[in-house]
Amino acid sequence: TKIYYEVKGKGEAVLLVHGFIVDGQSWKKTALYTDLINAGYKVIIPDQRGNGKSDKPHDSTAYDNDAEAKDIMLLADKLKLKSYNVIGYSRGSIITARLLVLDKRVKKAALGGMGSDFTNPLWPRRIMFYHALRGDSVPELQGMVNYVKQQGLDQIALAYLQRSQPSTSKEALAKIKKPVLIICGNEDSDNGSASELASLIPGAVYKTVPGVHNDAYHKKEFSTEVISFLRK
Repeated sequence: TKIYYEVKGKGEAVLLVHGFIVDGQSWKKTALYTDLINAGYKVIIPDQRGNGKSDKPHDSTAYDNDAEAKDIMLLADKLKLKSYNVIGYSRGSIITARLLVLDKRVKKAALGGMGSDFTNPLWPRRIMFYHALRGDSVPELQGMVNYVKQQGLDQIALAYLQRSQPSTSKEALAKIKKPVLIICGNEDSDNGSASELASLIPGAVYKTVPGVHNDAYHKKEFSTEVISFLRK
């Protein structure tokens, strides 16, 4: 599976993990992307498999067994990163949590736009998204499916991403020893309680910024909090 990525800047590596129904380019619309480069970081933006310019396998098993986190780990190998920071947003935070568990090279991590609900392997929201993308009738998600079609996104790949989306148990989160920032819009409860997620990770820092789920990470306040966390 071929993974598309871009690297800009020099310095300490920061890898940005995008959310669902977007790709790595979405970070370029945020204050964080420009601010990180201007602050002297090397910024890496991959397209996760199934998205953007990366391959989109139509084999459901291609997304199993932490495939997305392993793609990032292999990318870190290719870029010869001895350590790196990782910032995830929304679904990207779910993958970032896997990297915290799987890759010792992760130095610091921020989980943005995510609450504690993803710790449940049978998370109803995930299952509902899978069924809607698979073509089943889920009236409350019809707008999302229409958007996928209008944008010409790969609906089959997106369905498989939801089918195979990993969870990280509360027990696994309790064993994380790396510095972690939990950051969420003050009007965002889409994915459960972010403060509860912070309580599950020893020493995690919890911050809120203005905004709802879809816009909080675009804002200057989000960038300021993330860069302050990285610099500590």
